Amino acid sequence: MVRIRLRRVGHKRQPSYRIIIADRESPRNGKYIEHIGQYNPQTVPTQMDLDEARALYWLSVGAQPSEPVVRILKWLGTDTRFERLRKGEPIETLVAEAEAEKVKRGPTSLKTRHAAPISKIAALNLESDS
Repeated sequence: MVRIRLRRVGHKRQPSYRIIIADRESPRNGKYIEHIGQYNPQTVPTQMDLDEARALYWLSVGAQPSEPVVRILKWLGTDTRFERLRKGEPIETLVAEAEAEKVKRGPTSLKTRHAAPISKIAALNLESDS
């Protein structure tokens, strides 16, 4: 069975995720079939990018999204577009609608909520300077 799920990337305590298509048996950061988007909860507002055409394709051939991906799909409106696809609406119309919504949302800032963690070496240098 094929799943749509998150793959963790990023530094320690600075997680970022890729939305991938992978076999159900493969490990979280293991082999995957296709990368279709990204999710970064550290930015303000949260960054969620998705290749709508590929997501709709994989959903139509039976890929099962994980729970976090279901929430992302609902937030982006992909779940309602998938239901309309199943009722017979052309995929080109749905993808164009998704692109229009993406433009309407505007660019997301990559500024994070939290400062990057200070390394032990940098902390020692700050203490020795004082």
